Amino acid sequence: MGIADKLSEALSDHADSLKEGIEKVGDFIDSKTDGKFADKVDKVQDFLTEKLPDES
Repeated sequence: MGIADKLSEALSDHADSLKEGIEKVGDFIDSKTDGKFADKVDKVQDFLTEKLPDES
């Protein structure tokens, strides 16, 4: 098993936690900027969430 396989497996195993963390970081940024960049933050959150492997 190569490093890429191990990384993919680790991401799959913790996808729910990572998605939750991405959401919390976005919420934190929105709170500190009074939502000024909410549209950009949402786009980054969506992009990162889409890159996570589906739970199997």
